[in-house]
Amino acid sequence: MNLKSRPPVSFSRNVELIVDRALSHLELRSDLHEQIKACNVVVQVQFPVKLDDGEYQVFKGWRAVHSDHRLPVKGGIRYASHVNQDEVEALAALMTYKCAIVDVPYGGSKGGLLIDPRKYSVGELERITRRFALELIERDLISSGGNVPAPDMGTGGREMSWIADEYKRLRPNDINHLACVTGKPVTSGGIRGRVEATGRGVQYVLREFFRHPQDAKLAGLAGTLEGKTVVIQGLGNVGYHAAKFLSEEDGAKIVCVIERDGAITNEDGLPVDAVREHLTKHNGVEGFSGGDYDPNGASYLEYECDILIPAAMEAQITSENAGRIQAHLIVEAANGPTTFGGDEQLKTAGTVVLPDALVNAGGVVVSYFEWIKNLSHIRFGRMQRRLDEMRGTQVVRALEVMTGEKVPEDIYSELTTGADELALVRSGLDDTMRLAYQEVSEVFHSSEGIDDLRTAAYVASIQKIARAYMEMGV
Repeated sequence: MNLKSRPPVSFSRNVELIVDRALSHLELRSDLHEQIKACNVVVQVQFPVKLDDGEYQVFKGWRAVHSDHRLPVKGGIRYASHVNQDEVEALAALMTYKCAIVDVPYGGSKGGLLIDPRKYSVGELERITRRFALELIERDLISSGGNVPAPDMGTGGREMSWIADEYKRLRPNDINHLACVTGKPVTSGGIRGRVEATGRGVQYVLREFFRHPQDAKLAGLAGTLEGKTVVIQGLGNVGYHAAKFLSEEDGAKIVCVIERDGAITNEDGLPVDAVREHLTKHNGVEGFSGGDYDPNGASYLEYECDILIPAAMEAQITSENAGRIQAHLIVEAANGPTTFGGDEQLKTAGTVVLPDALVNAGGVVVSYFEWIKNLSHIRFGRMQRRLDEMRGTQVVRALEVMTGEKVPEDIYSELTTGADELALVRSGLDDTMRLAYQEVSEVFHSSEGIDDLRTAAYVASIQKIARAYMEMGV
């Protein structure tokens, strides 16, 4: 059988193959291998909801718990017309490894509802979401201490608010009811910086990559992000924020944006906000005046650039197209954008890949901060902000006494401004992503036989998960 005639490998099998590759570099018991890979619980629910026209429609959804070696388990809920059980199980597994990589004390979970949310009114979506939440809450698959969802594809802060309210209605005596979900609006118990957290995490990982010249050299790159050409697939929440921060704050050039209806290019750099506005208004990039349009968007994954950021769907880089990828560095902002077969080809070609389980972990990191905030019932910065300001003022006064000169206004403002919630969230996220990359890089450089960062990331992750199981007596 030739390669093209083989049936496609499922998403969950792709994840399992990556894990098997990492396990081959570790000396663990075979039964522990199986425990680490196994999806512990999968629940399917079906329920009817009355729509605006008075008719009832039956909806199908899933919630999977891959590993509860740490509690609570964590993972988003996605609404999409392609969701299925295999996808939910694969994403739950990725959450397990992702949380371990960034040292967030969660197990992995994921949820999905088979629905195209664009086809329903706000009122219908609220009824559907509340009923889905009820089905999961009654099965103990949503709770502040057991299973904590977050937004994913097709959902956002609005849906999380509905779920939190439904949980409060069903569990009125749980004073930590707001901690049953994360990704809520700030006014409903959310945390500043959560919306852009995954895209911001992509930026922080890339910055840390370029702080390791020996790693950048492997990709044929040097220096900083300044002037680097970037192709980004998917200008949704993650892709948009990553592109915006990289271009506005780091000087990278977004030379191509790939969307479902095609791709637009501009060698001088695309204005990210303008592209996003056009995309939102027209549901596509066709007709955008600031770039050249081509309806064959998928081919632009092969566009020559320094950095390729797939930030859309899984299985975009496969054994079919991996050999034609021209990017020096692939940064996986989406979940599972590269199949195992595609990854093997990229390894053979020497293409450096920053894996999804590391790159897009910013969302769960800031979700962790939000969860802690909800459990502690106090916003970050409330107790220490004025203390920071007072100490900064004392430093300024000391400088003025010692020098006999007045400190310039801009320096005075910088030194005397206390850290608020957003500043603390960004600081915590930056620190987490830096340390996680450093650990992965250390495993990569110090382990014999490991020749790619994805395997290094999974080795680092599985070591922590295995240690937790063994400490539990498994």
